[in-house]
Amino acid sequence: MRQFLLFFSILAVGLTFLARLFYLQVYNSEAHNLFEDNAIRKVFDYPKRGYVYDRNGKLLVSNQPSYDVMIIPREVKALDTLEFCSLLKIDKAQFLKTYERAYRYSPRLPYVFVSHLSKEDYAVLQEKMHKYEGFYIQKRSLRDYQTSVGANVLGFIAEVNQGQIKENPYYRMGDLIGKQGVELSYEEALRGVKGIKFIQKDRFNRDIGPYKEGKYDTIPQQGKDIKITIDTQLQEYGELLMRNKKGGIVAIEPKTGEILSLVSAPSYDPNLLVGRKRSKNYTKLYRDSIHLPLIDKGLLRVHEPGSPFKALVALAALQEKAISPETSVTCTGVYHYGRRGKMGCHCGGGVRDLRKGIAKSCNSYFATAFRRTIDLYPDASKSMDKWSDHIKSFGLGQYLGTDLPIGKKGNIPNGSYYDKWYPDFNWGATTVISNSIGQGEILVTPIHLANMTAAIANRGYYYTPHIIKSIGEEPIDKQFTKIHHTTIDKKYFDPVIEGLYDVYKPGGTANFLKIPDIEICGKTGTAENFTMIDSVRTQLTDHSLFVAFAPKDDPKIAIAVFVENGHYGSIYAGRIASLMIEKYIKGHTTRKDLENWVLTRSLEFEYQKPYSGAPFTINDRREEVVPMPEFSVGNNQQKHLD
Repeated sequence: MRQFLLFFSILAVGLTFLARLFYLQVYNSEAHNLFEDNAIRKVFDYPKRGYVYDRNGKLLVSNQPSYDVMIIPREVKALDTLEFCSLLKIDKAQFLKTYERAYRYSPRLPYVFVSHLSKEDYAVLQEKMHKYEGFYIQKRSLRDYQTSVGANVLGFIAEVNQGQIKENPYYRMGDLIGKQGVELSYEEALRGVKGIKFIQKDRFNRDIGPYKEGKYDTIPQQGKDIKITIDTQLQEYGELLMRNKKGGIVAIEPKTGEILSLVSAPSYDPNLLVGRKRSKNYTKLYRDSIHLPLIDKGLLRVHEPGSPFKALVALAALQEKAISPETSVTCTGVYHYGRRGKMGCHCGGGVRDLRKGIAKSCNSYFATAFRRTIDLYPDASKSMDKWSDHIKSFGLGQYLGTDLPIGKKGNIPNGSYYDKWYPDFNWGATTVISNSIGQGEILVTPIHLANMTAAIANRGYYYTPHIIKSIGEEPIDKQFTKIHHTTIDKKYFDPVIEGLYDVYKPGGTANFLKIPDIEICGKTGTAENFTMIDSVRTQLTDHSLFVAFAPKDDPKIAIAVFVENGHYGSIYAGRIASLMIEKYIKGHTTRKDLENWVLTRSLEFEYQKPYSGAPFTINDRREEVVPMPEFSVGNNQQKHLD
């Protein structure tokens, strides 16, 4: 028995060795292991990146040829450094620095030595490349922007970093990847799949032809073309209106959730981030701490919503039956609450029902509506939870789930939020009354406001805002065709919409912004603006806000406009919103008085004021994102902001 055991053991070991040798000879020479073979040179063939079109089929982004000088450090021989540097238009110090960096990366792997040669430089260099062993030219495509607008939407491409290479082995040093905008969101579709050629080298390190007659070579697969939802004409017009101003515009098609315009001002020409000057231009944009052109203010600018939020306060109160459309409130110009608290109102005073309350933006009316909603239950925390759920059903206080690579959550407080702030006494509606007029702890972004407006326009539902319309022949992700219903019954939207329509009528806060032949529903808003100057909390010029949708009974566009330091809502944001709506619906504008006023006004003097503060440092990935409530029980007097 032992002799058979020994025989089978030797046989098993022998078979194992044979299997291993077979694997090494047959499988281990496959393409995925050829990358480790120093006798084989790998040449990547980069595909053309997919084109980008707007919703109407206008070409926005195409490609242009580009040439990179590559280096394999261990293969570099003695060369005329000065001549080579002259051809590359670099100095010797840069040559040495780049060579050392390439050698540290890997002595035997290709590294981008000089990127983005022009056609002219390539033509001159190509004839002399045989003199510089260890260097070769690699052709690839750079982006060619057919427009000077929408940089924040389109994004740009740049070289991958070590972190991205580690995260995704598809990329290698020198590869290009989408950064920001749709270039980032749809990188995998746009980039395509690069091909590769394996070149056999002899013992003298000379190329002798394709490895195994090109058996393992692959051809590149071109990136897919995409169509985005942006209307280029509307985008151009929005950026024109926002010239010399800071802020954001978000316009959405209510029936689909498609983003028609996403303006971030000030912006920049996307062609600045193409070619050899990309790094220099990017640094300049990045260091502009006043205008912050690389920050998408339509997606990232967190602020108080101000009076546009009153529409949701009314809807929550109607749903909870705390008020009815006929509920009236007498405004005396000051709303008193608590022992000594009071809230100012500039609506002119008088008896206000729901429609007049919205049209006049009466603080007293909405403070009453909010207070009655929170007072429905003995436990204010429970009431606040129900109120918060209603507000969040419009997409506020959460990441909207858009296909854009960035965003902010904002903040909609609930009962537990205030339980943490006020652990030592029974807080109630009057403690947090500032919520009733869109101040205090309420934080939103312009895209939140635009989505909220679309939900109101649709009488209670919305689609997730998105920028993609199609990817090649493929349908868009199902998440963008799924309806999200609010918690408000459809019947309660009509009286609120009538109030928003009255905003444009005589006596309304936007009556002078009426556009001929278009029924617009809108709401002015102004957000207080505080910052720190020499460690002192200081109030600066208010921000201008406006939301609107049109036409009233068949909405085709919902819009939110935010203008930093723009004073009252109707002054800047209201004018811009009305013009944008007319431009989209009619294709042209008739209110040249409004247009000329906006185009000839600048707010640059506001932005040059010295201050210390960081408008984008709010950590939206936690629940406690705001400071101690500004308006609590006491002798605070709040100001009307329309």
